[in-house]
Amino acid sequence: MTAEARKHLEEVRHALLGLHKSLVDSERVTYEKTVGAIRSPNHFLQLLTNDPWFAWLQPLSQLIVSMDESLDSKKPVPDEALEAAIKEANGLLSPSEAGQGFGRHYYEALQRDPDVVIAHGDVMKQLGKPKA
Repeated sequence: MTAEARKHLEEVRHALLGLHKSLVDSERVTYEKTVGAIRSPNHFLQLLTNDPWFAWLQPLSQLIVSMDESLDSKKPVPDEALEAAIKEANGLLSPSEAGQGFGRHYYEALQRDPDVVIAHGDVMKQLGKPKA
């Protein structure tokens, strides 16, 4: 991966981390309003990893992990990895009023939380940058 491609992937990853945090924070508030208080940070971690309420966030988490693996790889990573990650992010971050998957939950989060909208905009800026 060229230095420019690596930098771009790092920037996209950083923006996705911000979006992920905004989504987690937003879902936490909604969960606590609907289900009840989360008792501790450990309880919250258990919910994030095991509760169906938060399961829709897993594709985004997995995309970030995939980027981390590309960035941490000791082997040369082809520039196509950047293109694939950007294509995957663009596909994933397509809100949808229909269905029940990531797109639907993402749409709802964008409707209820301005922090998610701002983080979404940050990611879209990074995804829209021209390839180096």
